[in-house]
Amino acid sequence: MSDLHRATGGLCTDLYEIRMAASYLRRGMTAPATFSLFVRRLPPARGFLVAAGLESCLGLLTGFGFDGEDLAFLRRECGFTAADTEALAGVRFTGDVRAVPEGTIVSADEPLLEVTAPLPEAQLVETLLLNQITFATTIASKAARCRLAAPDATLVDFAARRTHGLEAAFTVARSSALAGFDATSYVEAARELGLTAVGTMAHSYVQAFPSELEAFSAFAEDFPAQTVFLVDTYDTTDGISHAIEVARSGGLPPDRLGLRLDSGDLATQAHTARRMLDAAGLGEARIMASGGLDEYAVADLVASRAPIDLYGIGTRMGVSWDAPSLDSAYKLVAYDGRPVLKLSAGKATAPGAKQVYRSWEEQVDLLCLDTEQVPPDPFEPLLETVMTGGRRTAVARDLKSARQHFAGGLRRLPASARALSEPEPRQVTWSPALRALTRRLTEESRPTTGPHNHARGSE
Repeated sequence: MSDLHRATGGLCTDLYEIRMAASYLRRGMTAPATFSLFVRRLPPARGFLVAAGLESCLGLLTGFGFDGEDLAFLRRECGFTAADTEALAGVRFTGDVRAVPEGTIVSADEPLLEVTAPLPEAQLVETLLLNQITFATTIASKAARCRLAAPDATLVDFAARRTHGLEAAFTVARSSALAGFDATSYVEAARELGLTAVGTMAHSYVQAFPSELEAFSAFAEDFPAQTVFLVDTYDTTDGISHAIEVARSGGLPPDRLGLRLDSGDLATQAHTARRMLDAAGLGEARIMASGGLDEYAVADLVASRAPIDLYGIGTRMGVSWDAPSLDSAYKLVAYDGRPVLKLSAGKATAPGAKQVYRSWEEQVDLLCLDTEQVPPDPFEPLLETVMTGGRRTAVARDLKSARQHFAGGLRRLPASARALSEPEPRQVTWSPALRALTRRLTEESRPTTGPHNHARGSE
């Protein structure tokens, strides 16, 4: 991966993480701690999430640490003592990580990842993990909805120019590919990830020539094997006619020919384009639509039977327009052999390291303590050990495998959870042991007088 996509070290975190770690180190609080990363609640209109971002996390954890410049900055600008920075200098990530594989369908409250490491280490990597998992999962989940809207069409990531930075553009290309997109316009991501790069032309190309016909002729001459004409710069019907004229006069192979519609009534224009292409003997030419599309617009076009073969989906997928982030959390659930919980109103947590067991047959997930006996078939565990002692335990699933894993889960997801509007998420049930532990610790944490908060739990 290029330097752009690598973190620079231990300062890639929030200051309070370093302050807490320094305080732990001063007090010798280095016993094992388990933190759980999960999403508290699903965004509106989401019936599921798609776990993503694990691969980048593992790479960043492997190289985590502070260099001399980092430590000098902490002393000079942030008030840390020489003793603090000396202790931080020796910190590397030596912990264990369990996580659901990338591409796994997940629900609220289910751990996407759990870290067990000496407390300072586990604390320091919070920002890194939340940053990577939250964004990648947000985008993969949005992209999955686009795939649901057009299950048979070719989907292309057009988001790079509108994402929040080039690292985000890379993540969007990867996350959308994981969730079923077929190609990307972002060339660097295509190169690094082995994706198909797709590019057409812009309106500026057409405008730069004296006429649309001359622009199309030049493009066809330069790229005869991959010719897609953007036909709506001036008049769309005229643009289609000009594209057909150039294609026929230049002998362009119809199966390598395409038209792109980027504005206006895309359904009507697509029907017009299909009729004109077919009449011209260019039945194999494909029609692409773009321009402010999301899963809802794509679903409407599919429902109207618009003859669109490819969709270029940009801004609304690349920033997850309607749900640009997730209510994700990374919370301490055990320290030094002692399960802990949090009772804050609306932000209560369940104690203890956990495992999730899934039954596709019964369409239910069982959230358990990781010490519980494995439920019988048809339940299967979701969290896998991916790092032990700071070292990766196995080669992570590549993007192709993650994509296949996602597709298999999506097929088995009930229609009610796949719905684009008013979905019904799959049931997540807490095990009796987890409920009992939560109740006990809640009771022990309650003040003897005054109001108190109750922990959550599914009965």
